[in-house]
This record gives sequence, C-alpha cells and structure tokens, in this order.
Amino acid sequence: MRSGTRIWIVRCSALAMLLSLSACAMVGVSRIKPHDYVAERRADVLGSGHLSDGTVQALNVVALTTDACARVFADCTATVTRSPGLTDELRLSTLSELWMGRAMKTDRAKAGTPMDDATLDAYLQSARYAYAYLFYTARQPSERSFELRQVQVIGFYNFAVQRAVARFFHELPQLGTQWTQTSLAGWTVLRPQTDVRLAGDARVPTELLPAADLRFNGLRNVYQRDGFGSDFVAVSPPEPAAAEVPWRNPDYVSMTGALVFDGNTLANVLATSQVQLLARDPYRDRSITIGGRVVPLGANFTAAYGVWLARSGFASQSIRSLLGREGGITTPRVLLMQPYDPDRLTVVMLHGLASSPEAWINVANEVMGDENLRRNYQVWEVYYPTNAPVAVNLAQIRKALDATLQHFDPSGRARASQNMVLVGHSMGGVIARLLVSSSGDKLWDVVPVRANLSPEKRARVRKRLAPYLQFTPMPQVTRAVFLASPHRGTPYAQHRIARWIGNLIRLPVNVLKEVASLSDLLKSDGSKITPIRVPNSIDNLSDTDPFIVAAANLPISPRVRYHTIVGVYKSTGPLATSSDGVVPYQSAHLAGADSELAIPSWHSVQDTPAAILELRRILALHAAAVRTAKP
Repeated sequence: MRSGTRIWIVRCSALAMLLSLSACAMVGVSRIKPHDYVAERRADVLGSGHLSDGTVQALNVVALTTDACARVFADCTATVTRSPGLTDELRLSTLSELWMGRAMKTDRAKAGTPMDDATLDAYLQSARYAYAYLFYTARQPSERSFELRQVQVIGFYNFAVQRAVARFFHELPQLGTQWTQTSLAGWTVLRPQTDVRLAGDARVPTELLPAADLRFNGLRNVYQRDGFGSDFVAVSPPEPAAAEVPWRNPDYVSMTGALVFDGNTLANVLATSQVQLLARDPYRDRSITIGGRVVPLGANFTAAYGVWLARSGFASQSIRSLLGREGGITTPRVLLMQPYDPDRLTVVMLHGLASSPEAWINVANEVMGDENLRRNYQVWEVYYPTNAPVAVNLAQIRKALDATLQHFDPSGRARASQNMVLVGHSMGGVIARLLVSSSGDKLWDVVPVRANLSPEKRARVRKRLAPYLQFTPMPQVTRAVFLASPHRGTPYAQHRIARWIGNLIRLPVNVLKEVASLSDLLKSDGSKITPIRVPNSIDNLSDTDPFIVAAANLPISPRVRYHTIVGVYKSTGPLATSSDGVVPYQSAHLAGADSELAIPSWHSVQDTPAAILELRRILALHAAAVRTAKP
C-alpha cells in the first residue's frame, strides 16, 4: 500500500473518532413531576434525613462530597470554614446543616438516654452558625424573606434550640436557684432571661414540653405564629394546697425559647462559646430583638391549652360534681387560660349542666387563635358544681368573680376589669343573664314563709336569703352572649330520663346545711319543723320552676349589650316553634338583643363553626366599640 493511501486512512480514522466524540452530549435533560421538584427543592436534613441541594452544591464548590464529609467530619467542616470560594451566607448555612446532621445522628443513636455532651455541642454549633447567618451577614433577614434557604436555616436554628433547651432543662434541678452561669459541653451557659409567668411565682417549670412533638385529638385547629425561636409548653409546679382561693392561674403556659450567642460581629459570634436562653411569653411578646434587628417571635397558642385539657380529668369530674359524689368540685373556680394581663379585655365563659370547661374546647381555642382577638382579650373559664340550685351558683360565682377581680386589680382601674364580656351556654347562659340583671324584690315570693312567723324571724330569713334572691348587675360587664340558654326553663327537665338523673343528684353539703338552718328559722313558734325541699339544678331548669318563672323577666342592665345564639334541631316549622332538642326557641329568645342567630344544631350549639364565627364577630365588634368609646 502506498504511503499516501496510508496517510489518507489515518486521517479518515481520526476524523471519524472526532465526529464520534462530538456526537456524545455532555449534558442531558429530562422532566420530573411537579411533586418531585417541590420535594427535592424543600428537602433538607431535618425533613428527609439528607443534606439539602444548597449544602450539596456548596460541598461541590470546595471539592467535597457528602460521603467524604460523613467519613471525616472535622476535615470537611474545616474546609468549608476556610474556603474562599463560598460566600458568608453559603458557608454559614452549610455549616449549620452539617452540624445539624451530625447532632441528629448521635441523638437518634442514643434515644431514650440523656443527651451527651457531643450531641449538645453539635446542636449548639448548628444553632450558632444559623444565628450568624440570620443576623451577622451583609443582608438582613427581611431581604431574604422569599428565599427557601433562609426558611431552612430558621428550621435548623429552631430545632437546635428545642433539643439544646431539653438538655439545659435536664441540668436545672442540679443547679438550684442561685447561679449565674454554668459550663456544659465546653460552652458557658448563662442563666436564662425570662418574662414567662408560672403559677405561684415559680422560677422553674416542672416540665418543658416541645410543642412540635404534640398532636391533639378533639381540637379542630392548632394556632401557631411562624417566627424565630422554638415553642414549648411550660408546666408549673402545683400551687400550695393551703391557698383556698377561687381563682386558678394557668398550670400550662406557652413559652418560646431562643438562644443568643455572645458577640456583636460575625467574627465574635463564630469565636464565642457563650450562650444564653431567652424564654419569652408569646402573649406578651410579638417580636424579639437580636443583633439590633427586630424579628417576629414564633409561638404556639394551642399547645398549652390542649395539654391542660388532656390532663384535666374534667370529663369524669364534671359527672361526679353533678351527682354530688366524692371527687367532684363543691365551689366555683375561675380558671385563667393565660397569665393575667391588666391591659387585655376579659371574656368570662360559663358552661352548662353536667359540663365543665371542656364545653369550650374549640371556642376558647378559636378565640385565642384569632390574632386580633388575642391582642385584645384574655379568657377566664368558670368551673362550677352543676348540682347546686341556680340561685346558689349565681351567688357563689358572683363572689368568686368579685374576689378574682379584687385580687388581680384592687383599684378596679385596669382595662381587664372594665367592659368585660360574659359568654354562657345552657344553664351557664341563665346564670350569665342573672349576673347582669336586677332582682329588686321580685324573687321573694318563691320562699314559703309562714304567715304567723314573727317579725324578728322574718328579718333573719330575709337577711339569710338576700345573697341568693337580691342582686344587682356586675358593674364590670358591658356585653353578654347567651348560647342555647333556657331563660324560661324547658319542659325537657320533666322528662322521664331527666327526672331519673335528678333523683340521683345529691346537693352540696353547704347547701344542705343552709337548708336545715332555714327550715329551723321558718318554723312558727311552737310548731314542728317542716323540711324545705330545695330544687336541684335539673329541677331549676324546668319551665314550671318558681325561681326560673320569677327570674325570667328580670331587667337586664341598660349598660349591657347582649346577643343570643340558638340551635334549631330538625325543625320543619317556624322558628318560633322550634327547639335545639333540649331548649325551646321561645325560652332561648330574648327581646332587645343586639343580634340573634339561629344555627342548625343540637343543643351543643356553642361548638359549631357557625356559632364560633358569630362569637368572634361579636368580640371583634366589642373590642372596636371599647377602643372608640369616649373616656
């Protein structure tokens, strides 16, 4: 073969190889499903257990892989820390996630045992890098508000706080009360700074429950506020048994925790080993200032309420109270849902027969969950023994409310003590109406006084019964809402089942003693004692009961605006002839109400979404009216 031919063949072969190589594309493209795209974009070490795309890309920039970082973690983080190829934001967010992955790995490996120092250190490292990213880089958090990366870093920080605080809380019992700082896992931990108020002025809760770990049955919604910090339920130690007072401060309070690292520059923050917990009451604080920047404070407004209800034992206790059995309550209690706030208006909720604060499960949660209402109101729930006659409960509840107001606001000048709102369901609505009504002398005829009773004994009887039969409206209340309330009684109180239950009820001991004393007073000189039959609560709800009949038309204070919400159960006729299955419309209806809403519902109308929306409307209306009223 001639040399020219060989050269031609070689050249052709080279050209073919070149064409072959150029025909192999170096980049390919394919389509993914929208769901997969979203999952990949949002995935990080917290949600998926794998490092986020942002961190993987940062590692690629500095010639690292996730496997290499897992094998030699110290070298990996050192390379990320020193590399000039990363911006501060990319470097700090990557380091936060890397340390978070390390902390979670050791945390899971030792589940069920106290957190060790290495794990605590890893969580604090993660929190510090996230803290530095958020507050000590060139851009402010508000400038990154639309960036997914910032959302992820906030998640790293908040979870690191949750886990670190769990270890701090484990150490507190050993530290006592007289300390300013301690050393943990190579860190200097300063004494927490707090504005959280625990019952009995306790300094340290007995439990600290991460709200993120809790799930609730029976509550329709969980109300949260996204922001900086980790949400907790702080459980107060039991108040001293000797404190025989009608009010009860909340045993379960909302708390948001944040870790602050020493230093006022990026270099100082990254070099520090000093940290302090800020414990904040999210009802008081809507924001927090970090590094001179104001950011929204995270919060969970449902968790504390849910834990309280779950641990209350109200379901069985309310039945024991109705029947007058051991283990029930014998006097009313005013239960504060949040620590007392003198600058918030007060809503007082009164449950019905055989019930308890559980009647307000969703009502109170929806009120506290509404941002506008939460800024303006605090909720008190009255828990009372529903076996006692209405007149007795009326007097005792009034006494309990007066004592509570006097305790928290002796001068009566706080916003909380003025323009109060009463919300009552069923029998609680009857009591609420009487709390804002005037009796005059219209109820005395219900007492069977003998005609030949001496003037002296008549005076003594009148003095003894005055607290139950003679009353004036609570001056602090200017609005009331009555839900499915039998103001004129109900014929269902005479139903066979109702009578059977009524026969099982035992009156409270204090009522029985009062009755025996009155029986003695009411006897004529020289005559035998004729025992008085005192109606129990079910008797009192009958449309023929003398007290209910006499009290039905007592005038409501002209200072009070009032509203009614009624249930309509399986009605096919006019509203006037309907009922909620227990209370006839004609008994629940009140002339002169500012509004009346009929809702398709059984007697438990207070728990329906429509009733809750109406209550929220009324409370918003009331807050606006108070705000615009002239001093």
